[in-house]
Amino acid sequence: MPPVFSVTSDQLMGWLVAFLWPFVRILALLSTAPITSESTVPRQVRVALAVLLAVVISPTLGPMPDVPVVSAGGVWIILKQVLAGVAMGFAMRLVFAAVLAAGEYISLQMGLSFAAFFDPSSGGQTMVVGRLLNMLAMLLFLAVDGHLLMLAALADSFQALPISDAPLASQGWLALALQGSHIFTSGLMLALPLVTALLTLNLAMGILNRASPQFSIFAVGFPLTLLAGIALMALQVPHLLQMLEPRFTAGLEAMAGVVQALRP
Repeated sequence: MPPVFSVTSDQLMGWLVAFLWPFVRILALLSTAPITSESTVPRQVRVALAVLLAVVISPTLGPMPDVPVVSAGGVWIILKQVLAGVAMGFAMRLVFAAVLAAGEYISLQMGLSFAAFFDPSSGGQTMVVGRLLNMLAMLLFLAVDGHLLMLAALADSFQALPISDAPLASQGWLALALQGSHIFTSGLMLALPLVTALLTLNLAMGILNRASPQFSIFAVGFPLTLLAGIALMALQVPHLLQMLEPRFTAGLEAMAGVVQALRP
């Protein structure tokens, strides 16, 4: 007679725990990280990708805490995984926030501050130049396999910050806030070549207007600034990867740094 295959309730609970807690952290990261958090990506795709990654990653993890899922301790561990995943996702998303900030600086200098539309991904008005640069940054992020490096950093986070019921350290949130302060400086550094050139052009037109009062700066200035901005952006786009690649690397390092700082 062949042996009867039986599964106990304790085994089922152990399998559920081994899958659920990594799944929650992975889903939290995919819901906040660039590209996967875009409104154009359906929720079903994010959940399916999180399930697939959890199935692959969970067998490589060590023993889980002996805490029932349906308990106060289990809910606390789930909340911890959500916070850890969101922190890592935001750390990487700050790089693209800097790109959006650079686009806004360029739009203001080009006179395109009125050219804005509703962006579903951010839930507010976004300038056209910022949205264009953000799309280019996402394409370059995929081209250099940044999404794979981000998933590798996620897998490594389970070793640096194991699943446990210990509270998260407050230094992690301070590290994330300090990374957020770099949005304005990074955005300004990205936009600095165009802003400097357009500012020089505006100064030249101002001097010309003082030298020749008959020169109508309002009639000529806007189209000239717009055309100069478009031409300068066309010259800058081929070099965009050289400008963004160090920031992608810094974003991945920020993810690892936030995880290390959250470790109790």
